[in-house]
Amino acid sequence: MTKAAPLLNDCFLHDKDRLRHAEALEILRSRISPVVPTQTVALHEAMGRILAETVHAPQDVPLCDNSAVDGYAFRFSDHEPAGGFFQLRHRIAAGHPAAETLAPGGAARIFTGAVMPVGADTVAMQEDCETHEQDGKPFVIVPNGLKLGANCRKAGEDLTAGIQLMPSGHRLRAQDIAGLASIGMAQVNVFAKLKIGLFATGDELKRPGEPLSVGEVYDSNTFLLKALASSLPVEIEDLGILEDKQESVETALAGAAEQCDLVLTTGGASKGEEDHVGTALTRLGHRHMWQLAIKPGRPMMFGQIGNTVVLGLPGNPVAAMVCFLLYGRPVISRLSGGEFLEPQRFQVPADFAVAKKKPDRREYYRGTLVTDIQGMSRVKKFQKDGSGLITGLREADGLIEIAEETRSVEEGSLVTFLPFSGMGLIS
Repeated sequence: MTKAAPLLNDCFLHDKDRLRHAEALEILRSRISPVVPTQTVALHEAMGRILAETVHAPQDVPLCDNSAVDGYAFRFSDHEPAGGFFQLRHRIAAGHPAAETLAPGGAARIFTGAVMPVGADTVAMQEDCETHEQDGKPFVIVPNGLKLGANCRKAGEDLTAGIQLMPSGHRLRAQDIAGLASIGMAQVNVFAKLKIGLFATGDELKRPGEPLSVGEVYDSNTFLLKALASSLPVEIEDLGILEDKQESVETALAGAAEQCDLVLTTGGASKGEEDHVGTALTRLGHRHMWQLAIKPGRPMMFGQIGNTVVLGLPGNPVAAMVCFLLYGRPVISRLSGGEFLEPQRFQVPADFAVAKKKPDRREYYRGTLVTDIQGMSRVKKFQKDGSGLITGLREADGLIEIAEETRSVEEGSLVTFLPFSGMGLIS
């Protein structure tokens, strides 16, 4: 297992009181690098893992010319003088190449995937041909209209030797596993899974299944964030709920930093008297309290304890999810050796209006795609904007992104839509 480079000190440092969304992303993109080691895994265990090496094809795929159909292989140049009348000389099945060159005027019975006999360059489909015997010898009649090379897969048609198959940092999908298998790779070098320690904070929190008292709420953020992070190559350890005591918070963070590559917290990231996470992080390492010019999700906290990244998300569920998708997901991917993930975006007409929006702040509304009477897609805004309303997240298909310079939104105007499916979520 190969070790990773240490994390830079003060890697999240900036000199602004309030960061715009693009500025925050640029700091993260430029300063974050992989912190996990590499390891070799069997190909059947590599699904969803991130490549730690660039893969090139060691040989052509396919290795030899072969038939794409069950049929008859022949020389195209023999067709016209022979009148499409060929003597059958070979029978070639997949995995059993012919030992001899196909003689002029001859044809070979061939099956899908079988190596083309030397001398043949075209294949006629069996259902288009007629076979019979003459003087005890088998013959086949091949129809007119075929083109040179018909139904023949050429060597290197899929991959040529030396071509780059996938770059380092690419996350392996099912089709990528098939591609690696096609070049004979039984093992692959990947980045180890990022170890994440997850805390919720607050004396008011209870876990589902426990009884609630007045003033208490169920902890939904732990389950939300575990589900969101599970779409990435990580190992997540639920470290429980931190009580609102400075000593307890500090002890828990120090212990998590020794075991994890990333500590993820929700709540306690603002500047209140009971928000102890930030104070503990300052004592243990480096804290950079970010005030982001976005809504929801203004209070964000980045920092580090040694080589362990600490990411503090807001405590309200909507803000926690928005900040995770916009900042946490790309950070986790990059720390894991992958790309700095950006959400998919496309323009769609608004099925809503916003009379007045605060300038110099990027806002994210929960949105649902609808189809109008003309069959065109439009996006509808969830009516309530409260950052504690999980219902809006459940009903939404994605986020509506309203840029800083926008002062209002007119119905029918184009707005930017970020589908949840483009951010690793099941739609």
